[in-house]
Amino acid sequence: MQVILLEDVDKLGLRGEVVDVARGYARNYLLPRKLAATATAGALHDLQRRDELRARQEARTHEEARDIAARLEQTVLRFDVKAGPTGSLFGSVTATDIADRLWTDHKIRVDRRKVELGDAIKRVGRHEVPLEVFTDVDATLRLEVVPEGGVAEMEAMEAAARVDDEAAAAAEATAAEPEGAVEAEAWVDAPEPADAEGAEPAEEAPDDEGAESEPEPEPEPERG
Repeated sequence: MQVILLEDVDKLGLRGEVVDVARGYARNYLLPRKLAATATAGALHDLQRRDELRARQEARTHEEARDIAARLEQTVLRFDVKAGPTGSLFGSVTATDIADRLWTDHKIRVDRRKVELGDAIKRVGRHEVPLEVFTDVDATLRLEVVPEGGVAEMEAMEAAARVDDEAAAAAEATAAEPEGAVEAEAWVDAPEPADAEGAEPAEEAPDDEGAESEPEPEPEPERG
């Protein structure tokens, strides 16, 4: 059946998109959680009108898009979120959240489908998100996903995460080291013993002192 997503749903789509899903999945999960609504004719008509309005608010020329891209490059979006002690969010920051915040705070309208986020952000910290403002006009948007403790707590979580990553990398390198050492040792040529069995004896230099000299020629007899 067709439903209209009311929220971004991982691996399914963004808010406002019409998607086909199994009837059981819609009735048992999406509809009760208010993540989607049934795609009736009236709901589809309202969705089309909203999309047309948003499209009119987006950049319509290259010059206008370049101006918007320049503003975006100077913009830092801050999201205050709830997070656990390790920096994992109780939720996520999605492409639609970014598009909505740009409109709410800066009156910049971008198509949320052109926010190249990939997977939703699920950790605190600083993030860079590329987006397409217009054909051949791109920008990079900077985000700060800040826990309730503020920027200081975010920086502490980032530092702890870096330490954990470095420790994990060091442990991995240590675990791989013995195997690499054995492999390197296998390539070392061991010297052969001097008296190895079957080795040919070294050729001795000739001894001049004991050598037999050629006899001198006898003198010819005198003729009278």
